[in-house]
Amino acid sequence: MLRRILLPTILLILGFGFWVSPDFKTISAGVAIFLFGMLSLEEGFRAFTGGALERLLRHTTSSTFHSLGFGVISTTIMQSSSLVSVITISFLSAGLITLAAGIGIIFGANLGTTTGAWLVAGFGLKVNIASYAMPMLVFGVIMMFQPSKQLKGAGYILSGLGFLFLGIHYMKEGFDAFSGNIDLSQFSVSGYPGLFLFALIGIIATVVMQSSHATLVLIITALSVNQISYENALALAIGSNVGTTITAIIGAMSANEAGKRLASAHLIFNLVTGIIAIALIYQLMDFIDWFARQVDIADDDYSLKLAVFHTIFNLIGVLVMLPFIGKLVTTLERIIPEKIPEVDQPKYLSGLSADYPGTAVEALRNETTRIYDAALRIIINGLGFRKEDVMSDADIEQIASSQSRIHQLDIDAVYERRIKGIYSAIIAFISTTTFSRHDEHSARIHWLRDASMNIVESVKDTKHLQKNLVRYVGPGNKDMNAAYNQVRVKIAYIIREIDDLRNAEEGVIDMSSLEALKQIVNEDREKFNNSLSDLIGRGAISPIMGSSLMNDSGYAINIMSSLIQAAETLYVARDSDLTQTVHDILDDYHELDNVNTKNPVPQDETLNTEHADGLEHSAR
Repeated sequence: MLRRILLPTILLILGFGFWVSPDFKTISAGVAIFLFGMLSLEEGFRAFTGGALERLLRHTTSSTFHSLGFGVISTTIMQSSSLVSVITISFLSAGLITLAAGIGIIFGANLGTTTGAWLVAGFGLKVNIASYAMPMLVFGVIMMFQPSKQLKGAGYILSGLGFLFLGIHYMKEGFDAFSGNIDLSQFSVSGYPGLFLFALIGIIATVVMQSSHATLVLIITALSVNQISYENALALAIGSNVGTTITAIIGAMSANEAGKRLASAHLIFNLVTGIIAIALIYQLMDFIDWFARQVDIADDDYSLKLAVFHTIFNLIGVLVMLPFIGKLVTTLERIIPEKIPEVDQPKYLSGLSADYPGTAVEALRNETTRIYDAALRIIINGLGFRKEDVMSDADIEQIASSQSRIHQLDIDAVYERRIKGIYSAIIAFISTTTFSRHDEHSARIHWLRDASMNIVESVKDTKHLQKNLVRYVGPGNKDMNAAYNQVRVKIAYIIREIDDLRNAEEGVIDMSSLEALKQIVNEDREKFNNSLSDLIGRGAISPIMGSSLMNDSGYAINIMSSLIQAAETLYVARDSDLTQTVHDILDDYHELDNVNTKNPVPQDETLNTEHADGLEHSAR
């Protein structure tokens, strides 16, 4: 409703301004060009968030001061605190960083955004900035049409800078001409009423433009031609600082609880900083006058003084809030608790996660890990064991032999509660990603999709295996009891081995270790088949029992193989060359799949029916 009213209102105000003064058109065009430049910059930097930025995050957010430094540097480079805020929320939602690290980045971004004011006040208003803009636009547009993702991204960045410079030029030209006809400084309001009024105007302007940079440039250019008073300009700068949180708040609407906490922290920080700046405004003005004399800033160079003020009050805000990050995290986690639904839903998948390749992959990996852990519990309980026994040093064979019976687990019901919602969301999320198949992240997304399918298949196979486990484990035919105990113990040991590897290497498993497990599974297949033939040959079990045991051993092999393949995707490090190789293999596979679709190979109808029935139950 608000948006429906806001847009027509803005258009009416702009139309009235165009009618009242032709110079207003120049100022408005400057703002529009500047905002378009911000959009181009954001688009350009998106091209470089597909790996390098994520890897940098892992190494630069290990402490609060590292996070703070990352926020300062990234915002200085990107010249957009809003973009850094939205990216940080997406990283937090995907589980790439902690809330404390995210808050540190937001604090740093507020410091980094002050460099924009310095560039405009110290450089943009002193030279003919339009002369630099034209070459940037020419080279930038040429690079935008190149097929390379990196060149295209660099082209957007170069064009964005060109539009920023051009926008600043037109705003300055517009205010120069505007000042000859109308003197806006006559509307200045002094004292605290003026501070609150113009802070509110700064908030509104930033909310409308969704860019504190654009608001600051507008303030600085107007101040440079004396269209607003110095005191009112400071209040506008404070308001723009508070208003910039709207972008993070909008971005957090599609994020999970972690993203909403970070947006709230951003709002709290900027509100506290704004209140401190207004409360100490006159003391800060005296300090800035003293500082200006120390560094040879002219007494009437109010544009540079505004840049100094913008830096000082943001720095004060960081120094005041930094010691309270821990308490802020605890408070936000209590106020915005994580919802615990009856049916598990995705925690990391969101609209923001899909915007960047690296965060999309990480979000998918975290969700796939969740269903992997849920599947392990289902499989272990379905085999008749407890997870704490399997994941410890307990003697699983002794536990199995001491059990007189196995209680049947309702695997379908547990699957519905713990896996289905997340698995469905993973498939839907992958279908919404629009990354090129030739992007290195495309292969990883395919691997994660296949890993999810393998995990679900292992649960389905456990459900089939459980039927005869319940029937044959315990009193009765001792040979069938021993054979089924052997099957379930082997699966439990494979699960334990994978978990040990995962914990020993801090979540990263060496490929050779999993290859060794695959070899063990293959060898056990041969041993079990030989043992089965011996049991049938000497009449220890009937052929019907042997048939059941043969089918169930196949389910067991599938369970172990599926878990190993899933672990390979989730916990084995990949490099770019391997990614490209697998991508080429996938291309060949798709071509072969198309051929097989046209010439299908006949299959055994009974197996197809059983497999389809299993999938149907698994889906339910």
